[in-house]
Amino acid sequence: FFIMASLFLTRSEGLPVNLPNAATAQSQQQSRINVTIDETGQVFLNRQSIAIEALANEIETLMGTQDTTLVVINADTTVEHGQVIAVMDALRTVEGAQVGIATQRSPAQTDE
Repeated sequence: FFIMASLFLTRSEGLPVNLPNAATAQSQQQSRINVTIDETGQVFLNRQSIAIEALANEIETLMGTQDTTLVVINADTTVEHGQVIAVMDALRTVEGAQVGIATQRSPAQTDE
C-alpha cells in the first residue's frame, strides 16, 4: 500500500534542507522514519548516509514488528525529480511503509 501526502513538519528529524512550499501542508503527529535527500543528492536515513539500494532493507529493520510506519521524504528543493522518484520506488517495496513528502507551509498570500 502506497500513500502520497503533503506534510507540514513543525519539528523535522531529518537533516536541514530547503523544503518545497505547499499551501495544503498539514502537521503530522505520528512516529516516523525520516529519509533526507540533500542538495547534492546524497540520501540519509535518520541522519545516517545510506545507498538507495540498501534503503528498503534498513527501513524494514527499523519498522520491526510494526504493521505500518510513516516514512517521510525530506528532499531539498534543488534535488532532481528523478532522485526523489528513485527513493520513492525503493520505499514502495517495503510492506507497511506509508510514504509522505515533507513540505513547508507557503507564506500567506494577500489580495492586492
